[in-house]
Amino acid sequence: MNVICIIPSRYKSTRLEGKPLKDIYGKPMIQYVYEAAKESKLLTQVVVATDDQRILDAVTQFGGKAAMTSVNHKTGTDRIAEVARNMEADIVVNVQGDEPLLNPKQIDEAVQPLIDDPTLKACTLCRQIHSEEDLRNPNVVKTTFNLNGDALYFSRSLIPYPRVTEGHRAYEHIGIYVYRKDFLMDYIKMSQSPLEISESLEQLRILENGIRLKVVVTKHEEKSLSVDTAEDLEEVRRIVGLRLKKN
Repeated sequence: MNVICIIPSRYKSTRLEGKPLKDIYGKPMIQYVYEAAKESKLLTQVVVATDDQRILDAVTQFGGKAAMTSVNHKTGTDRIAEVARNMEADIVVNVQGDEPLLNPKQIDEAVQPLIDDPTLKACTLCRQIHSEEDLRNPNVVKTTFNLNGDALYFSRSLIPYPRVTEGHRAYEHIGIYVYRKDFLMDYIKMSQSPLEISESLEQLRILENGIRLKVVVTKHEEKSLSVDTAEDLEEVRRIVGLRLKKN
């Protein structure tokens, strides 16, 4: 299996412009994501997909691979598809470029089901939610799945609703996506779906088109941190600083 990882990374961001290049103890943030992905045991190649020369130059400078893409893409999935289209690959992994604390073992957890099941077209991850604050937070996307681990729904609302609290469990979606390349090329041609637009959750397009999406409950439950704001960046710097002191 030729399994490639493509990390979408753009310079412009409404809340933290230029965040892929923000310094974290002498490295740009995108380097942390790239180096974490390289530690995956199942990936054969890692590439950053960007629309900005500054990011491409930074990746090249630390010895990584990067590809320039159109500036007109509406989603990261469109961006990775542009790069994947011209690469030899059986499976394409989409890892978010703003996750500098990424655990590479989670990538392998999401890839393995597509290796094991040739009929499966897509897979993603989740973790159990233990925080009351996260249960109420619409920025923490929740998911439910059937007894076979196939996604039933994703929502910014709390699902399932705890009408019976005993034994209730809720799961947070983790934004690592794994696609068969041929499905990815079909997926980006699909029109946006009604629930996708309503919830502003791109993965709902898969479900609304009747396609099976596997959801794996990660064994590595430590909560990652997406960098969306200056406060997020400072928290990542604090965590990385603590890790460096331990080493």
